Amino acid sequence: MTRDVLIDKIMGCWVGKNIGGVLGEPFECTRGLLDVKGYVQDLSAGPPANDDLDLQLVWLNAVERYGRQVNASILGEYWLSYITPNWVEYGTGKANLRAGLAPPFSGYVDNIYRDSNGAWIRSELWACLCPGRPALAARYAYEDAIVDHAEEGVYGEVFMAAMQAAAFVESDREKLLDIGLSYIPSDCQLAAAVALVRSDWAEGRTFEETWRRVHDLVPGSFGIQGRPLSVSSAEDHGLEPGAAGFDAPQNLAYAVLGWYHGGGDFGKSLLAAVNAGEDTDCTAATLGALLGIISGASGIPAEWQEPLGDRIVTKCINLTSGGIWIPKTCAELGRRVFLNLPGWLGPEECGHDLDGSFFIRMPGSDELLAPPAEDYVPLINGSGFDKSVTAAEKQAAGWTTQWVEAVPFVAEIDYGEDGPFFYPVRGKSIRISLRDNNSLRQQFWMDMCIWTPKGVSCREGCRVRRPLNTNMGSRAEVTLNFTFDESFNDGMADIMLDIGLVGRHTSCPVRLRLIRCYEDPSQPQWLPDLPSPPRLETDPEAGFEAW
Repeated sequence: MTRDVLIDKIMGCWVGKNIGGVLGEPFECTRGLLDVKGYVQDLSAGPPANDDLDLQLVWLNAVERYGRQVNASILGEYWLSYITPNWVEYGTGKANLRAGLAPPFSGYVDNIYRDSNGAWIRSELWACLCPGRPALAARYAYEDAIVDHAEEGVYGEVFMAAMQAAAFVESDREKLLDIGLSYIPSDCQLAAAVALVRSDWAEGRTFEETWRRVHDLVPGSFGIQGRPLSVSSAEDHGLEPGAAGFDAPQNLAYAVLGWYHGGGDFGKSLLAAVNAGEDTDCTAATLGALLGIISGASGIPAEWQEPLGDRIVTKCINLTSGGIWIPKTCAELGRRVFLNLPGWLGPEECGHDLDGSFFIRMPGSDELLAPPAEDYVPLINGSGFDKSVTAAEKQAAGWTTQWVEAVPFVAEIDYGEDGPFFYPVRGKSIRISLRDNNSLRQQFWMDMCIWTPKGVSCREGCRVRRPLNTNMGSRAEVTLNFTFDESFNDGMADIMLDIGLVGRHTSCPVRLRLIRCYEDPSQPQWLPDLPSPPRLETDPEAGFEAW
């Protein structure tokens, strides 16, 4: 791909994002079929502030400082310093981080809105940093999403990041949807909602029919926020309220619905997404970014671009403390993303030749789907392929598993079904699993030291060693069993691990923060009693009757 085409697509992403956010914002939290035909704000002084782009501008600063080392922990630190909102999932994530709960617990514990929309509106940065590389975009989208979301909220960002990254080299709608779906669990409710939109389109159902069927399948509550149940609205068309915070599947399906019924036309597609109601600025902004990547900024009609100009107006960023540099235009944002590509992708994938010409390798469309989970013989020689942990693997591990990446290894820490909570009467077991992270190329032994507070003991002692080699699927594993005697009366236990390799100077300190439960240990009490929507037990394409 040439430099000019790549820059045009990156610019198309941010211009399309800005347009969709401004177009949809006045109708956010509206339930019903709307009849929006264009911008309704006075744009004579430029675009109004919109929060759909804000967080990614902060993430860009983290990327510019840490490069490919950026992860959920680093993003969480930036979040606490520079993101101002304290509402729903944002506020819960921040509260959990401040309580010492690392991702993914920060996005999961006590988070009623963990399945909502705040994560999938942040997918574009990872797509633009990983053009044509959906697997890499999905990996970073996962790290981003788990700071303040879990489950469907995470699947939404992984789905969009993979699809948008693939859109740099693939423009076919059906292929892009297949690519995005390949990176999330096939039985999740987002996958079911997208399958319903696709099957309804193939069957010739109307926009309103599919709009209603999506709500019946994955009912959310975003469109009735702040409105008492006693106040009915004729525009609701008889739609029943969904569970509080369960919004990602419905709203992403409405974005896909707009894509279909807009026929791929930029303006018609965004208007169709807005006219489905609910989280309208998010659906239109995310769809606008995707279509902007496909067409490039040069392909977005002037009637949509000219009223906004090139300005970005932020809403949710703390600019008073300094330390970050926020782009003020889409052009500046696109330029900064582009300049990060050589370091992000590596010199073999992207950069400048000696004659000054720019190059970036783009894969074929057959390379865009998620690779099979098990594509190699177990324990085969580990040289010659990438053993990095994929987004699919982390999603499959669940939301009580913490991942810690050090220079020479990756640690998978499984806290068990109670997550970071424990009952002193029955103790606590935590499984630690180490693998090399593609950089060792040598056989080693894991060396782990364990420190516990007074009154807490580890049955395995204070030091553990296990062999670790580089073959495919090899692990150095140990289960640590902690007991609590009567002298332990604290509400929290901080256990410190120092994980290293024999013969290597690098070590990785890990704090296991455990929170005490006082209820009946046979009844887990640490999560709120949420009304969980049912899981599909049949083919998602069967439609809402499958429920």
